[in-house]
Amino acid sequence: MPFIPPVTKAFMLICVGLFCLPIVVPPLASMNVLMALWPLNSGRFEFWQPISYAFLHGSIAHLFFNMFGLWMFGSELETIWGGKRYAQLLVASALTAAAAQLVFTLLMGSFAPTVGASGALFGLLLSYGLLFPDRVIMPLFPPIPMKAKYFVAIFGALELFLGISGGSGIAHFAHLGGMLGAWLMINYWRGSRRR
Repeated sequence: MPFIPPVTKAFMLICVGLFCLPIVVPPLASMNVLMALWPLNSGRFEFWQPISYAFLHGSIAHLFFNMFGLWMFGSELETIWGGKRYAQLLVASALTAAAAQLVFTLLMGSFAPTVGASGALFGLLLSYGLLFPDRVIMPLFPPIPMKAKYFVAIFGALELFLGISGGSGIAHFAHLGGMLGAWLMINYWRGSRRR
């Protein structure tokens, strides 16, 4: 197994652990209801949910793809930035993803909860594209080698299109919110360096 830096490893272990816990201890399944991100108008929203939802996943495929992306993009970013800055970016991406999803569900009148690290992952994806725009990567979908900047642009445009189209059950605007959080955090860091 390739080296996985500590914050990435901890995030992955917590996500896998929380996915497996209700399977091993079924009475703890209700914990997922408390940790999911519930819409503001649902009557179930709690202040911790804009962070706790990022550690939960709805299926084994959801968990696998998010953990694979976290390992693929997050490991190198954490190695370059260090654990503290990397964790700041993850939190910023998860929070802005949650904010985008809360606004979207409020506007749409939705009462469905949101789970998953996808918003944080999309923040990592954008960060990777900004730091290594010309690096060629081989995504799983589509399995075509492409430069990171094109991969990020394609996925961002696809998320926007699918979000506007609606009806998929996937939190596309949360993904875009995660990208926005990463962009804001990176620009904040760059502005701090100039001072």
